Amino acid sequence: MPERTRYNPGVPCWADIATPDLDAAIGFYGGLFGWEMRPVERIPGYVIAQVGGRPVAGLGRTAASERPWWSSHFAVPDVSVCVAVAEAAGARVLDGPRRVPSLGRTAVLRDPAGAAFALWQDGGFPGAGLIDEPGAFCWHELAVRDVDVVSGFYQEIFGWEGRTTLFADDSVYTEFMLGGEVVAGMVQMNDEWPPEIPAHWMVYFAVADCDASAALVEELGGVVSIPPFDGQSGRIAVADDPQGAVFSIIQLT
Repeated sequence: MPERTRYNPGVPCWADIATPDLDAAIGFYGGLFGWEMRPVERIPGYVIAQVGGRPVAGLGRTAASERPWWSSHFAVPDVSVCVAVAEAAGARVLDGPRRVPSLGRTAVLRDPAGAAFALWQDGGFPGAGLIDEPGAFCWHELAVRDVDVVSGFYQEIFGWEGRTTLFADDSVYTEFMLGGEVVAGMVQMNDEWPPEIPAHWMVYFAVADCDASAALVEELGGVVSIPPFDGQSGRIAVADDPQGAVFSIIQLT
């Protein structure tokens, strides 16, 4: 169901970008996805993007020296408890736990493979009000070189079960299952991935036309690092925004 008012624990519920040039990011993503931007009064330098009046993503300002990045957030009933479990399972805490006024509580962690992700405890704001529609996120995917080092980790903190299939001659793909439903994915990075690319979570945004959106990325000053191609779930492209934050777009089939 595209419209959402709550998220079960362990399910991706939000995505946001931390960027040193917030105004440029607002212009780029607003032009690409048609987002309407609403500043958050109690969080200076943070804007919520909307589609049809429903929140779909966040944009926040970070230090000028930091590299911009998109973060995947996962719903949890208690951030502090989940952080303790995650640390015991090998995670490193990068930020928090901390309260976000009137909205909830959060923490940012790095998993044992080095991929950063965030936890979200609903305190008035459950997360995205729309998913799987153009302009909203539709998938969250982990990319790591050693899948064994993290599969057990996410099972420990979220209760995920992995369903793994052969992805290529020297790679596998894992669907993370929760309560019988697929909630996220994991791809094993093989030798075709440049060695400088670290483990990471990738946010996918749905678009109506992948080829047209990829062309618009470049018109708006971004870079299409992987041109549109046909995947199992639709037509996909990978892009960098003008500040270098990486994200994916997909025309769902």
